[in-house]
Amino acid sequence: MAPTIASNEGTELVMPKDTPDTSEQLISGGHLVAKALKNEGVDVIYTLCGGHIIDIYDGCVDEGIDVIDVRHEQVAAHAADGHARITGKPGCAVVTAGPGTTDAVTGVANAFRAESPMLLIGGQGAHSQHKMGSLQDLPHVDMMTPITKFAATVPVTERVADLVSMAFRECYHGAPGPSFLEIPRDVLDARVPVEKARIPKAGGYRASTRTAGDPAAVERLADLLVHAEKPAILLGSQVWTSRATQPSIDLVRQLNLPAYMNGAGRGTLPPGDPNHFQLSRRHAFTNADVIVIVGTPFDFRMGYGKRLSPAATVVQIDLDYRTVGKNRDVDLGIVGDPGLILAAVAESATGRLNGGGSRRKEWLDELRAVEAKAIEKRLPQLRSDASPIHPYRLVSEINDFLTEDSIYIGDGGDIVTFSGQVVQPRTPGHWMDPGPLGTLGVGIPFVMAAKHARPEAEVVALFGDGAFSLTGWDFETLVRFDLPFVGIVGNNSSMNQIRYGQKAKYGDARERIGNTLGDVPFDQFARMLGGYGEEVRDPADIRPALERARESGKPSLINVWVDPDAYAPGTMNQTMYK
Repeated sequence: MAPTIASNEGTELVMPKDTPDTSEQLISGGHLVAKALKNEGVDVIYTLCGGHIIDIYDGCVDEGIDVIDVRHEQVAAHAADGHARITGKPGCAVVTAGPGTTDAVTGVANAFRAESPMLLIGGQGAHSQHKMGSLQDLPHVDMMTPITKFAATVPVTERVADLVSMAFRECYHGAPGPSFLEIPRDVLDARVPVEKARIPKAGGYRASTRTAGDPAAVERLADLLVHAEKPAILLGSQVWTSRATQPSIDLVRQLNLPAYMNGAGRGTLPPGDPNHFQLSRRHAFTNADVIVIVGTPFDFRMGYGKRLSPAATVVQIDLDYRTVGKNRDVDLGIVGDPGLILAAVAESATGRLNGGGSRRKEWLDELRAVEAKAIEKRLPQLRSDASPIHPYRLVSEINDFLTEDSIYIGDGGDIVTFSGQVVQPRTPGHWMDPGPLGTLGVGIPFVMAAKHARPEAEVVALFGDGAFSLTGWDFETLVRFDLPFVGIVGNNSSMNQIRYGQKAKYGDARERIGNTLGDVPFDQFARMLGGYGEEVRDPADIRPALERARESGKPSLINVWVDPDAYAPGTMNQTMYK
């Protein structure tokens, strides 16, 4: 017999037998996304709104996930990348279909080359409108596949959370990297019974990816280092990515190795440490008998491996098998987690030095003398009182301004090349730059991610004026979300890294074609958007202006007019194009 209910008027009504049971708990695709993000430990998404994706916002509100909305999707993707670098947890950006997703391509590509784990979620037209020309319909998965570790379409609402967890899992296959998911609008908006949706539980869908390498290879490396007369080690970005700081420090000190750092590996050893070297790398790589490269490919930054002495025994350690021995033969390659491998090497070498550490004092003294000579040669420029301001003076002032907990971000071409030779973070994980893709415009989104993830830390960012212009409007987002930082624009009204090459190739008459910018007062731009701004033309005013920016408690820009005819050595050597 059909059940009966009473109406408001007291009349008995009979419910049809086929009336659906509305007591069943339903959940939408957007809420499934949010649950999956929460299970992965994501506490913030970076986004620019669009009609395809708003149900994800509704889910994030319920799950307690922050939603930071930006002014351009490239910023959202870069911020997700920056979040991963700072926290060690995957970042997430959510953008709408079509131009929303294509705007984010650059940020995903940058994360891909930098081995940064992040998930980009893009909207898509409804399945029911497939191939009909729906609003903003594009083949997103086809476009994203070459620059991600995983790219897929979510086919049905029941599998939304399942595919989100799958995408995060793939971010950690081998060396980390980005994943992409597109979710059609009808899949995202539909509501399905909770019990029919697969929602992987937190910690239940990812295995440890940490491997310690081949024990025989580890033993061989320990033997090589124990007997080396002039060893050198380069600690690259994977040292920070895999949080291998302490094993790296332990090995370097135990074996008394001169250590060089690049990318996110900067800061592994603090400046002033007896094993910290920076300006003698070319000399070391030319004269060392054993060179260990950790977590850095033989790409343009390494001269494709040609800058290493052909007589040296070269060892490469990397998370990705495909990177080892690429562009240059190696004598020993070890694939695995740098921290586990270096710890195992240190353990194997224990008790076998036989005075080897002290025997290397002469080698370290030789390298230290090379460093001192390089600093002495550069000292007049570091202390220059010239106006326009010499870039070396600017970056020297910034280096002196940093504290133990200052996160330094470099976004630019020539000006950041200057800073790479002078600015030294005091702490691991406190250096951020674009990485090997060389993407300009990462500065503001990296500031956004760093300050949101580490609100207690000071963030200091140096921009080229050309680089800042690419994503600078999101300075307003920093003001809106109260994310203060100390920003400096090295302003020469030029894209100087390109200008130098044009001048060298085509002569003075054509050196300024397509690379000269207007004289923009970025300090006024900062004040217009509600931040703090100052202009600096005298080098003596740099430090006081930086202090006032720090004290302002606001997002800030110090507009420093630098000499447009001063070029960094890396720019003059055009090493990035060789």
